[in-house]
Amino acid sequence: MTSIRLIVLALIFAAVILAVEGTVTWVRANRGGVRAINERLRLIATGHQRPEVLARLRRDAWGGGIYLPGPLADTGRKLDNLLRGASFGMSPARLLFLMVLAVGLLFVATVVFALAAGLTISFGTILMAACFAGATGLGLPLMFIARRADRRRKRMAEQFPVALDIFVRGLRAGHPVAAALDLLTHEMSDPIGSEFGIVTDEVAYGADLRDALHNMANRCDLDDLRMFVVSLSVQSETGGNLAEILENLSKVIRDRASMVLMVRALSSEGRMTATILTALPVMAFVALFLLNPPFYLQVANDPAFSVGFGCLIALYTVGFVIIRRLVNLKV
Repeated sequence: MTSIRLIVLALIFAAVILAVEGTVTWVRANRGGVRAINERLRLIATGHQRPEVLARLRRDAWGGGIYLPGPLADTGRKLDNLLRGASFGMSPARLLFLMVLAVGLLFVATVVFALAAGLTISFGTILMAACFAGATGLGLPLMFIARRADRRRKRMAEQFPVALDIFVRGLRAGHPVAAALDLLTHEMSDPIGSEFGIVTDEVAYGADLRDALHNMANRCDLDDLRMFVVSLSVQSETGGNLAEILENLSKVIRDRASMVLMVRALSSEGRMTATILTALPVMAFVALFLLNPPFYLQVANDPAFSVGFGCLIALYTVGFVIIRRLVNLKV
């Protein structure tokens, strides 16, 4: 019995040692990905190959590109730009399909609920159900994606002057343009670090540097990036001191950013008012309809409801367009 106890204790001790060693090994293996400064380096640190990382960051793995034919092509381009700006791994066609499906299901569920509640299905009821389904299935997802894209774009605009300074220092240290760009992929966090990583990977696989930077400017939709691309293009054709050119560009961008912040501070009250007046009616309507559907459905059968509700939607649309133009300040 003593020998059996010793053997059992030895096996338990060995199992604990192996478990601790395995845990430490797993933590060390994943520490590089966790501590990676941006998404691209994290994917590379976790064992993904560069072609796979490039396809994933450009959303090729989800079928990036324009997929909607005919009259929906323009809508597809706008949705594609919105999804790329928000860094969503979804194609425009899939997003549109899911939103239309959500609208259809919500519309059917609302009509079925009205029938189950013993209400008469009239034009007003159908109009109310369609508005609720559209606001929930189309309005709220687009508002969320647009908000995320705007935040990501602002973050990139804040990072770009710093990235430009690092790029200029790399050039002054004697690095070529490609090596200076690769330096940004290791020094800058997301989102701009991964975006420059896409540029370096595209150049490594045979793309022209100006085309890769032009694609990045289109993905990010930043005027500062477009000026950067134009500066590189002009310098490559006419020559000159690229470091000095980009240093002057960095100063211009910082001065422009200061002006933008000043304008945003002066217009903050108006922009906040515009946001509340635009989002609050939709969110309040959806929330109240979810909490108490009979509050709307019981009055939807009134003959005056259809006219009044239609005028309300028209006035909201006109107000939305006017408010957007008032707060859309160009600097």
